[in-house]
Amino acid sequence: MQEIKFYSGENIPLELHKTRIVQKLHLVPIERRLEALYEGGFNTFQLSTKDVFLDMLTDSGTNAMSDNQLAAMMQADDAYAGSQSFVRLQKAVVDVLGKQYLLPVHQGRAAENIISVAYVKKGSLVPMNYHFTTAMAHITDKGGQIVELLYDEAYVVNSSHPFKGNMNIEKLEEVIRYHTPKNIPFIRMEASTNLIGGQPFSVQNLRDVRTLADKYGIRLVLDCSLIGENAYLVLQREDEFKNSDMGTVIKTMTDLADLCYFSARKLSSSRGGGIATNSEEILKELEALVPLYEGFLTYGGMSVREIEAMSVGLYETLDETVISQSPGFIKYLVEELDKKGIPVIKPAGVLGAHLDAMQICAHIPQSQYPAGALAAALFLISGIRGMERGSISNQRDEYGNETYADMELLRLAVPRRVFTLSQIKFVEDRVNWLYDNREMIGGLKFTYEPPVLRFFMGKLEPVNDWPQKLMAKFKEDFGESL
Repeated sequence: MQEIKFYSGENIPLELHKTRIVQKLHLVPIERRLEALYEGGFNTFQLSTKDVFLDMLTDSGTNAMSDNQLAAMMQADDAYAGSQSFVRLQKAVVDVLGKQYLLPVHQGRAAENIISVAYVKKGSLVPMNYHFTTAMAHITDKGGQIVELLYDEAYVVNSSHPFKGNMNIEKLEEVIRYHTPKNIPFIRMEASTNLIGGQPFSVQNLRDVRTLADKYGIRLVLDCSLIGENAYLVLQREDEFKNSDMGTVIKTMTDLADLCYFSARKLSSSRGGGIATNSEEILKELEALVPLYEGFLTYGGMSVREIEAMSVGLYETLDETVISQSPGFIKYLVEELDKKGIPVIKPAGVLGAHLDAMQICAHIPQSQYPAGALAAALFLISGIRGMERGSISNQRDEYGNETYADMELLRLAVPRRVFTLSQIKFVEDRVNWLYDNREMIGGLKFTYEPPVLRFFMGKLEPVNDWPQKLMAKFKEDFGESL
């Protein structure tokens, strides 16, 4: 996609769409935001949207659908079996992902469950470039374990490395030899690595993983929920593909995988998910589990209206102007924060901007969850809801011991075609103020901790009265401003 330059010399992203339906937002007073934090147990997942101004929790299911997607929903075929809506979705999967067989599921984690039920057993080990919370939870729930194999550069916050999501090929072969192929049901690659800043992998790295998978007879599973954004950054950063197009890059990646699975909430700006493969053997291993856990094979627990929207959304993944908007806004926000000296994951990745809470809240020990505290503090002073991606998002080991995350990040998701540039500039402004007052942020402790996926439902409280002091400082600087 060609660069659009401004005569003024400003380097700002330009939206290549127009807004025709809008949704009203509310910015409630800071006193109410403090009450909301206590009601929600200082967990941003537990906040009500009536108290949230800019919802940057996630891009899952929050991307704006296009006019063509909304129109397609009106032609849905509601048949329980043999729906023509599913036929259209199958064709889209063939055309965009290059996979002949599709098993529909209601969302990405449902696909992870089915894959884990089919292949993971006690003692299994699944190598991956980095874990995602629900993927790890399903694997460990079935008695397996995961091992994350990244190069050291992946953990460097301020970096120019273009592909920090690359699998460490040397370590992967060591792991396979040590644990033996029979104990490794599959290798998992995630495009792009969610928990280390939305960082992509290169096509060449995926080829190298495929070579090892073939050498040792191991399946290669690709989580392609964010494959559109990964492909877009490949076009920007990998010399081999600088004159290529989205469709070519996406199919080059999916062709290397034995099976792909995805959350449509990310991939196609709709809701639902799927598992896709060209292997009839894999199809037979998995298809009986879909009616058991999800629904019949032509709807998989999804509304057929969503299936129609997904079909159109998959084709829109091939459009650079659709995919580029979110990474463009993220890049702008990351670069503006970086100019102010605020520690943020670089280079800008996909999904969102990621603040480094380990540096911003260096005075908070990891045992008091600095990323969670930063998320709560930002909501308090702005109404911006981000997501903790640190130790709260981890899970305890089998003995109940805390396992601390490699990185403590606050993710500020930028869903496709949702926010305006002025709203992004508001985020920049409030993060800047909070960074200048970062020493006032204190830690958190659990008051309720569920045994699995605790970041969704857990409740926490501040270790002292730091929220009240931060609110007082905000009112001192901003007066009655929201």
